[in-house]
Amino acid sequence: MLKRADGLLLLCVTLWGSNFVFASMLSKEFSPLLLAALRLTLSIIVLLIYGLFTRKLVRVSLKDWKQLVPLGITAVLIHHGTFFIGLKETDATTAALIIALVPMTTAILAAFFLKEPITVRIALGSILALFGVYLVIGFGKGIQLNREIGMIFISMVAFSVSIIQTKKIANRINPFVITVYSTAVGTSMLYPVVILVEPVIHASEQLWAWGLLLLSAVVIQAICSLIWAYQVKAVGASRAATYINLEPFIAMLVGFLLLGTSVNLAQMVGSVVLVVGVTLVTSHKRGKKVKRERDLVS
Repeated sequence: MLKRADGLLLLCVTLWGSNFVFASMLSKEFSPLLLAALRLTLSIIVLLIYGLFTRKLVRVSLKDWKQLVPLGITAVLIHHGTFFIGLKETDATTAALIIALVPMTTAILAAFFLKEPITVRIALGSILALFGVYLVIGFGKGIQLNREIGMIFISMVAFSVSIIQTKKIANRINPFVITVYSTAVGTSMLYPVVILVEPVIHASEQLWAWGLLLLSAVVIQAICSLIWAYQVKAVGASRAATYINLEPFIAMLVGFLLLGTSVNLAQMVGSVVLVVGVTLVTSHKRGKKVKRERDLVS
């Protein structure tokens, strides 16, 4: 029987999967980097208010800031900046499938930087996941690798690197504090980049676009992240991780319903192959741990 916690986790994943489509729609209404900056600003305001009311925000040392600042650059400036630039010309389904490679990439990076072993299960899952992406991007839609898809890949790798960075300081600082401070640092760096990089800054004049931006930032990113963190404690990280794998399917479905994005057989098969591969990686004991950390920094 579906418990209340399971229902809330499913709600969060449904909104996160839908958010790929919403972000794709917003990328046509705002300059990419400005969109990232505005979305993160609204999100961090909510998290700061929550942290102040619950008294969860604490001071950190200069030593900790030396790690939080690089984390903000990777997890926010690079990850979000390249994601929205890439999403300008990449459909939501493809973006969701590429981002779904985060657990696999994190496992590989952990082997190099944290000396964690790559097991047969992780290796097999990684191969399957990459093949699934190939079916969708290369074979399924006939898309050649271009700048925008490259940006989504950079965003995915930056996210994975940020998980490794978080792991190194999570034993000293509460994950919520890490998220708030690193996001605040990264967001403050985004605005100068917006001015320098985007010669023409465009902000939508449509009321629906600003409403969707508010929904995406406040409800889907900030509030859902808080709900997720509490519900993971109730059901366990491994059970919660199984819901995450639904994101590409939800993005595909919502994209079809709202934008009329075509879905062919190769895409569907590729999505299934990718999810199976990611599941193999995350079902490993270490994979579960990595997934839990991803939940905390998303």
